[in-house]
Amino acid sequence: MELKINQQTKIFNAETLSVQSLLDLEIPHKQNGIAVAVNNTVVPKNKWNEFFVQETDDILIISATQGG
Repeated sequence: MELKINQQTKIFNAETLSVQSLLDLEIPHKQNGIAVAVNNTVVPKNKWNEFFVQETDDILIISATQGG
């Protein structure tokens, strides 16, 4: 499966991936303070396990940072 994540094309050896599975692969150690949008639509955190990405989806993963 080919996906575009944060402007980079990545290939995954899977036929189906939920948003949660994708995050487990991409950022396994940090999942608090994360927002995910698929094709410019925000996916609420409570839907990550049931929202499945499709081939060639454009995914944006945003991580909150501290600072001031």
